[in-house]
Amino acid sequence: MLPKLRPFALTAALLTTGAATPALAAACPWIAAWGSSQMVPGADNALPAEALRDVTLRQIVRPSIGGSGLRVRLSNAFGDTPLVIEGASVERALQTDKAAIDEKSLTPLRFSGKMHVVIPPGAEWLSDPVDSPIRAFEDLAVSIHVRAVPPRQTSHPGSRATSYWLPGNHLADADLPGAREVNHWFLLSGIEASACRTGAVVALGDSITDGHGATTNGNDRWTDVLARRLGGKRAVINQGIGGNRVLLDGLGPNAMSRLDRDVLALPGVTHLILLEGINDLGVLTRDQPVSPAEHAAMVEQVTGAYAQIVARARAKGIKVYGATLLPFMGMAYYHPDALNEADRQAINAWIRKPGHFDAVIDFDKVMRDPARPDRLNPAFDVGDAIHPNPAGYKAMGEAVPLELLR
Repeated sequence: MLPKLRPFALTAALLTTGAATPALAAACPWIAAWGSSQMVPGADNALPAEALRDVTLRQIVRPSIGGSGLRVRLSNAFGDTPLVIEGASVERALQTDKAAIDEKSLTPLRFSGKMHVVIPPGAEWLSDPVDSPIRAFEDLAVSIHVRAVPPRQTSHPGSRATSYWLPGNHLADADLPGAREVNHWFLLSGIEASACRTGAVVALGDSITDGHGATTNGNDRWTDVLARRLGGKRAVINQGIGGNRVLLDGLGPNAMSRLDRDVLALPGVTHLILLEGINDLGVLTRDQPVSPAEHAAMVEQVTGAYAQIVARARAKGIKVYGATLLPFMGMAYYHPDALNEADRQAINAWIRKPGHFDAVIDFDKVMRDPARPDRLNPAFDVGDAIHPNPAGYKAMGEAVPLELLR
């Protein structure tokens, strides 16, 4: 058990039972404030064997809206055994030291009034509400003491943020000297805020949304740029997975299969920005050329999946904006043949056609090289001909018309 702490702004009812107080429950609806898409990590991104039992994970996240209260969503979405949590807490992260927290803000999380919770395989679990205000763009630390991490882990490898793990129970520690650092998130899929007069924008995509080429701990993905432009008036939830595809599993489950968990199940979602499909095109010809008929079938299947995503999101009252695919000619990994660019142009033409989406965000127009429009602008290229650098992500984030999100 945790020692007696000094939780900030907690009510007596929360301290004794962990249940939401009537004032908190009725004040404002729950809105997704931060999130990450979950998947099974590869061997090079997984927690090592010594971190799978009796370990404390401290992970830093940055909500993009504030609220009068919060709750945390833990995930065992891909676990094949129960996830045993001995305790968890949330606190304000300090900028002066990597794993340091503000002790005065350290607040235990409860699960049906208890510190301990067992999350079944394939499930996610919300903490009880915490009656404490959070501010937009203020870094929070979520600390989790885990008795046993399932052998089949659940994580978000492309965090672009540093997390920390240390054997034993260190929930009450102000700092974690000797902790190991990993640039991944584990077992943590969301923060929700009790917030009025706002909503959430979800960005569903691949590594260009996940932020490959962005600065670690720099919060300079295109979604971060967009969130700061919105000024905390609407959350931006990044649900990108590097290497992800619309149709087939690869790095992470395909976009169609994760739509429910990563978009439709989140509270308060008002808008969806869809930027995905370049990996479907690239993998098609990665190993060998394919026939024109196979190219045509890929375009038809991807755009058909887009139509399904639009229909399912609209049924939930969500506006769906199609983002055009960025150029990727010159990227050696995919060995693109002559028809890859034609495929990209065909998909972008479908995206731009009126009626398919509620609006179009033309990232292709913003990011292409004016002299060679089938290639990424060199000023925005991280160096691999497909991923933007921080300047490119800034241009993308600034290209989204804010009037679409108000």
